[in-house]
Amino acid sequence: MTSEQPPNNQKEYIARAVEVSIHVGLLALLLTACLLILKPFIPLILWGIIISIAVYPAYRKLRSLVGDRGTLAAVLCCLCFLAILLVPVALLAETMFEGIQMLTTQAKSGTISIPPPPASIETWPLIGPPLARTWTMASTNLTELLKSFAPQIKSLAVALLSASAGVGATVLQFVLSILVAGVLLAKSSDCANASHSLARRLFGDKGPEFEKLAGSTIRSVTNGILGVAVIQSVFAAIGFLVAGLPGAGLWTLVFLFAAVLQVGVIVLIPAVIYMFAIASTTKAIIFLVWCLFVGLMDNVLKPILLGRGAAVPIAVVFLGAIGGFIALGIIGLFVGAIVLSVGYKLFLAWVEGPGAAEKQVT
Repeated sequence: MTSEQPPNNQKEYIARAVEVSIHVGLLALLLTACLLILKPFIPLILWGIIISIAVYPAYRKLRSLVGDRGTLAAVLCCLCFLAILLVPVALLAETMFEGIQMLTTQAKSGTISIPPPPASIETWPLIGPPLARTWTMASTNLTELLKSFAPQIKSLAVALLSASAGVGATVLQFVLSILVAGVLLAKSSDCANASHSLARRLFGDKGPEFEKLAGSTIRSVTNGILGVAVIQSVFAAIGFLVAGLPGAGLWTLVFLFAAVLQVGVIVLIPAVIYMFAIASTTKAIIFLVWCLFVGLMDNVLKPILLGRGAAVPIAVVFLGAIGGFIALGIIGLFVGAIVLSVGYKLFLAWVEGPGAAEKQVT
């Protein structure tokens, strides 16, 4: 009797292992199928969640002002964000369309004229002589210059068309994400219950802490990186418009993307060079001072806004946001910051023992 017991136990273990493997395989297959079906909508849902979390404090204040009517407050938030997104895009598109239309008309009529370069350009180190030659050729024989740069112009045109299509798709995605955020805000109570349940399911008793950490990290990134980039772009746009820089709207858009990447100063350098080339010395120096003010603005604003409400050091949020942006794009600003912040707290809990994750790090 005892000699037959081990084989029976072994068969039972094998049967259980096979059954568990089948269940896990079916679960993985179901999860993969769900992800494939939802793949086109995942960015919209993620952005909707991020936007709703970022604006939730403002939404609560607005809801109290409108008599605790959540749906009305959510609709007003959606309209406000759609206006913030679409009005600048429409103005920029109108400016670019008018500029292209004007260039096309002048090209057909042969009235395009480029003023000769100032004599001081030749004295600039490194770039002065070649820039002066190219500029002089453009002012005297633009047709020949365009022929010599025809391959580069063709590739640039293709890149611009591709970028324009990408910008249009991005704008449409953000419009839909704002609508998703409005739905989530209108159902904020149900969403909060689902979030609490998921956090507790993933992290157990530490669920509320990590849930709060994720929310504070999203708001920190929104204020400290996107918020600072938008503020810098507004001041940069004022400088571009007052200085009379051609294509000020396009310059502002490029500066906004560069500011998110923390390299906005690089965009200001060619603008300053251009102003020194075409404007008076006094006007160019004033523009330079303004650009320095805009470029250094984030050194003051970022420590104030990025660290507000964060339960982890500013450096962790900042590195997570920038690293996530490089790895995943714009959505990585938030995903990277959240993942690195949660990982940092879990690392503290592992190194320092039980209760370490509850400490607030400043």
